[in-house]
Amino acid sequence: MKVFVAGLNHKTADVDTREKFTFNGPRLEEGLIRFKELPDVQEAVILSTCNRVELYANVRDTAKASESIRTFLSQFHNINRGSLDNALYIYDDINAVRHIFRVASSLDSMVVGEPQILGQLKDAFELALRKKTTGILLNRLMKKAISVAKRVRTETRIAENAVSISFAAVELARKIFTDLPKKVSMLLGAGEMAELAARHLIGSGVKEIIIANRTYDRGCELAKEFNGKPVKFDEFIHELVRTDIVICSTGASNYVLMKSQMQKAMKERKQKPVFIIDISVPRNIDPEINDLDNVYLYNIDDLQGVVDANMFERQKEAEKAEKIIEEEIETFLKWQLSLDSVPTIIALREKAEEIKKQEIDRLLNKIPEIGEKEKKAIEYMAAAIINKLIHPPTVALKEDSEDKDTIIATIRRLYGIDGEKNENK
Repeated sequence: MKVFVAGLNHKTADVDTREKFTFNGPRLEEGLIRFKELPDVQEAVILSTCNRVELYANVRDTAKASESIRTFLSQFHNINRGSLDNALYIYDDINAVRHIFRVASSLDSMVVGEPQILGQLKDAFELALRKKTTGILLNRLMKKAISVAKRVRTETRIAENAVSISFAAVELARKIFTDLPKKVSMLLGAGEMAELAARHLIGSGVKEIIIANRTYDRGCELAKEFNGKPVKFDEFIHELVRTDIVICSTGASNYVLMKSQMQKAMKERKQKPVFIIDISVPRNIDPEINDLDNVYLYNIDDLQGVVDANMFERQKEAEKAEKIIEEEIETFLKWQLSLDSVPTIIALREKAEEIKKQEIDRLLNKIPEIGEKEKKAIEYMAAAIINKLIHPPTVALKEDSEDKDTIIATIRRLYGIDGEKNENK
């Protein structure tokens, strides 16, 4: 009974390779069933995201499982096995447990501390439960991985610092405006970074977003998605009077907002503070705007400094998380080791009960006239003797020791326990 991991991720494979091995929609369910049917796999879970494809298993033989899984991946996706040679990593036993705990805790993610991976792991586990591809080992392991991830988030600050430009922009806005949800925001541009910024703003409680984009239809699409107000790009200047936060990412080759225009808007605003973030390269906001009173202008380099500092903080928190994971690995492995002894403990007790029954029956046949009260006394005494006799070997089987395999083999031999018969119970 071994924990086994085979996978590829953003560190070992480029996006083109990862896409080829992705399990999507119905293909995920089909792949999970076929994975579980491999002769060396007893339990199975598949985690498939944009940054990783990982197969978790309970296997009998690591070498055989590794070979069969390589064949399975190449055949299922109809891709030459050579594509896996440099991309696929294999972990087993303690290294497999450690890897799964690190994945769940977002220590193995492209962005350390990102929260999405835990939800994706939960979804993978839930599918495996529905399809009945897991058992005692993976059920315990996946539940433990989820609890470890929650402990990491509770006991560290690994997810508290913004490590994307868009998120950092909104975090800065939050520091300037304590009543952020009441502020009016404007996006200049409707590209990916602007869209991410809009999502973070809404996540922070902002309810009113104005979207100005050179392609008006695209601006309308984004405005509809975020329940915002689209305006034509050449009219955004008029909206500055009531806008508190401006996030600019237009891709223009020159400035789209000049100091004189902002100066006029500030006068009409009666000098109420304005926070402007220019995440465009090249810059789209006139840097001289920063000289105006109550105007706070940040560019992408300013934000990158925030991101770098926050990433450093996350790495420090990640070190704390690694210690938590090592503690949890020890707890899980102790439980797993106990599983190796379970069949022998069960077989030992069954053997003892069988002997007790035989001897009581033999005694009662010799003295048929004995009463019920005496029978119960004999049965009670026999049970007490049996329990005391099997207590020491049972304790030895449950203990974590380097010679556990020797102890199991010795007890099975001394008590005449049929290994194959009882191990399969």
